[in-house]
Amino acid sequence: MQDAIATALEKKDFRTAAKLLQQWRQQDAKDPRFLLMAGQYQEATERWEQAEKAYLAVLRQVTSAKIMAQARQGIQRVQASVAQAKEHALETARAQPSGQDPGLMCLEPVVGEPRQTAAQGLAKVMGIDAYMARLQVPSRSWRLYRVGPVGDLQYYSQALTEAQMPAFWVKLADIKNLPVFRVQNFRRVQPQAEVICMNADGQVGAIAFDWSEVTQMVRGQIPLFESVVDVGAWRQLKRAEKTQDYAEVVDLHCHGRRCVLRLCDRTYDFRQGNPLPNAEAIPDKGLAMRPQWQALVQYLRDRVTGPDHDGFSKFGDSAIELIDLLPPLKPQLDIARVKESNWDPTFHLYSSLHFIRYNAVTAASAS
Repeated sequence: MQDAIATALEKKDFRTAAKLLQQWRQQDAKDPRFLLMAGQYQEATERWEQAEKAYLAVLRQVTSAKIMAQARQGIQRVQASVAQAKEHALETARAQPSGQDPGLMCLEPVVGEPRQTAAQGLAKVMGIDAYMARLQVPSRSWRLYRVGPVGDLQYYSQALTEAQMPAFWVKLADIKNLPVFRVQNFRRVQPQAEVICMNADGQVGAIAFDWSEVTQMVRGQIPLFESVVDVGAWRQLKRAEKTQDYAEVVDLHCHGRRCVLRLCDRTYDFRQGNPLPNAEAIPDKGLAMRPQWQALVQYLRDRVTGPDHDGFSKFGDSAIELIDLLPPLKPQLDIARVKESNWDPTFHLYSSLHFIRYNAVTAASAS
């Protein structure tokens, strides 16, 4: 039986090989030679994962040095074939017209029991330790995972998704080409809204829009650092940077106009008036505009019927470490600081990804 199956595999007569294996399974499924030939059949038909499992089963069940050596050789062939197929797929992806363009890849959050399967998929595809993979699977927000050529990211995101670890990739050009307007203030909020805003070139103008045009909202808190003096070991004074406050940012996404309206509590100008319907009931504390800002944010949340994304803090924890690997981004934020902070472009990245993903998900739903 073993020789007949080997001959069929050599002739690529897979139908005959499968028929003989089925007969052998019915006679003696525990025969280690059957497991070995089953592995060779899976290998010949390029079912690499099943082939490796079959060879590993042989190693666990037999003591024959000859059969164990054949199983190990089979595992080595399978691993070599997988590596070769992976490299071929990467080369094909890189050879596409935009395969060498810069981009980034994010892992999507996974909760509950699927996390274990997702971690196994991440470990297998990326070739990392299983324990490390479990730590890297996000549970609440996207995780910026890789920066590099679009071809590589396209391959890895597809492989990860097939391995039950959902991921997506984005071209950096799509982020850099997204128009963002820094809102100075609302001129009116009803029945239509109108904002005074500034574009990336510093030009000031007005944009009027219906609230139905706002497809979603993205909110985040950007840490503000100050240099402070702490008492260290042995009561020695040392200077360090610590988070002293947060700047709140709210983005309104208008996909029909393909633009983002960005508001920040540090730069929004309430001195031009507050057009909210209940403006007179909002406490006025002079230079402290906090109550007015909170009322404005609540008003926006009530008017925007689309998604309200506020998972920036979790995303930022992973993205801040990779943001320097990206070309400079223009976050359209003018927060007073002693020196620039990577948290500004990190929020810009987070919001831009939501803008792009909204388009992708909407297109997928429509098709």
